[in-house]
Amino acid sequence: MRLEAAARMDLFRKLWKARKLIVVVFIPLSLLPLPLIHPTSEACCAYVLMVTAVYWVSEAVPLGAAALVPAFLYPLFGVLKSSEVAAEYCKDTTLLLMGVICLAASIEKWNLHKRIALRMVMIAGAKPGMLVLGFMCCTVFLSMWLSNTSTTAMVMPIAEAVLQQLICTGLADSHDDSETVEAPEDDSAVSDKEETLNKNQLELLYRNDSDCTKQELSTLSEVQTAEVNGLGLRPVSNHGFIRHTNGHLPQVAIEIPNVKRVRARRDSQYPTKRDHMICKCLSLSITYAATIGGLITITGTSTNLIFAEQFNTRYPDAKVINFGTWFIFSFPIAIIMLVLTWLWLHFLFLGCNFRETCSLSKKRKTKREMLSERRIHEEYTKLGPISYPEVVTGVFFILMTLLWFTREPGFVPGWTSLFEKKGYRTDATVSVLLGFLLFLIPARRPFSSSSPSSCRDTDDDSESDPLAPMITWKDFQRLMPWEIVILVGGGYALAAGCKVSGLSVWIGRQLEPMSGLPPWAVTLLACLLVSAVTEFASNPATLTVFLPILSALSETLHINPLHTLIPSTMCVSFGVMLPVGNPPNAIVFSYGHVKISDMVKAGFGVNLIGVAVVMLAITTWGVPLFNLTEFPAWAVARNVTGSL
Repeated sequence: MRLEAAARMDLFRKLWKARKLIVVVFIPLSLLPLPLIHPTSEACCAYVLMVTAVYWVSEAVPLGAAALVPAFLYPLFGVLKSSEVAAEYCKDTTLLLMGVICLAASIEKWNLHKRIALRMVMIAGAKPGMLVLGFMCCTVFLSMWLSNTSTTAMVMPIAEAVLQQLICTGLADSHDDSETVEAPEDDSAVSDKEETLNKNQLELLYRNDSDCTKQELSTLSEVQTAEVNGLGLRPVSNHGFIRHTNGHLPQVAIEIPNVKRVRARRDSQYPTKRDHMICKCLSLSITYAATIGGLITITGTSTNLIFAEQFNTRYPDAKVINFGTWFIFSFPIAIIMLVLTWLWLHFLFLGCNFRETCSLSKKRKTKREMLSERRIHEEYTKLGPISYPEVVTGVFFILMTLLWFTREPGFVPGWTSLFEKKGYRTDATVSVLLGFLLFLIPARRPFSSSSPSSCRDTDDDSESDPLAPMITWKDFQRLMPWEIVILVGGGYALAAGCKVSGLSVWIGRQLEPMSGLPPWAVTLLACLLVSAVTEFASNPATLTVFLPILSALSETLHINPLHTLIPSTMCVSFGVMLPVGNPPNAIVFSYGHVKISDMVKAGFGVNLIGVAVVMLAITTWGVPLFNLTEFPAWAVARNVTGSL
């Protein structure tokens, strides 16, 4: 009996290890009767859509590889020609992304992001409440232009340095209660190891020879294995660099602490329970702020780009979605969400005594707060004076934003009106132009013999070459998320197949029983559905599956498609309850300050806040901005064309 039980367990283990291969083989075979029994274009397209969706949700194969399924199944089933499918994999948003990546590479290479983050935290101060708010503000700002994942990976080491100063100073204070703020730091207090900047990641090593019992914080490059419940955090080199493409762009090689040491540290003793609560609050605030910041700009996260391209492809006559209109709609949402999320985290972990945790008075500062401020000032001092490459990057950053805003602002003629031919210039034109110039402009000041010193990995060639550019192709290639590009292209291919085959029209007809619901109820149901699914599936995959369905539903119910598509696009980013919800969650969770129960409890409140604020926006200032009270002519034309 025991041998039989052991054999069964061994069989189950082998099946579990081969579960992805089983899904890859079993799903297409089990769904194959659909196109064989009903050899219509709709059935064939539905088969391709379901196979791709299952591959995306289960992550049985890499997301980029699964996005290639339409490239060979559509021609095989006669839905689209191979040349037509191939054209869907490179769109205007691909060029837009490439230009943004060039700017992001320059920002990261010359440490402009670190200077911005430290300066904003210095302004906020070291009081727990204000410290959390300061980190949230700088994370939101950086996440507007960089990917959510890379922003979290850049800000968390700075936050961790402050938290370790807080923890170790608290341990020292517990043995010497009579020490005052002005007293010098003795030998038993923590001695700060020298931080080195390796590939723009702070390698933090803190040791307290007596009170901290030689507890060392794992460095960000010590990852041996970090596969987190199928999320895809895997080392790809001996240095532990990992890439993830779960709905955020641009992706960078990021590093997270050693998992085994993290688990051991979760059970370690914090000076007080309040210190532990501060660590939880600050850690979670960064991942939530990264998500909020990604909502603001059309390039903030891949789901925004997927929506923009699919919407403009499906409704080419709309001309309502651009950088300016999206920013005007989403910026108030982000501000309200930022404030409410901060209040929610403060209430959950720090209590309601805002006077104590948010006071800016120097008389109310404790020793640990003074030391934390000193630590932040030291980090900022190490950056030195602002360098010439930082100035150039900042100018390009501002210039790109202004050109995006003023291209077609809507209320006044934009700079595109200066050209005779209309409709030729898009946001991608601006981003590619400025990105191209970064490959040409020298990183050294003209007529100056000094070499740039802020670069985190300047090689010998660039130091010897006085005309070395701001960024190199290696810098660009390191940040360019090609998997996301293919994933987005796969979504466009699926949408094109649904349009040509008539599947979207068929889906819309099946949803006609919902015609009795008011528009806000349809939108609310869509928001709740996508925010629940995205907790377990990747954000781009979830949105790619739902966009054609929601578009067909809106056309069937004669609702302005923007009324359902924009809220659903934003709510798909609210997968913040679990470490597998998105990469920033996994990065923060890996530092060991929070447990899954903490993330679920805090994330549930943030999820409700997000859905509520998005619903408020779409029913108030979104109505006049997008004219949501009427079923637009561009949607009528699309509906009539699709039904023919």
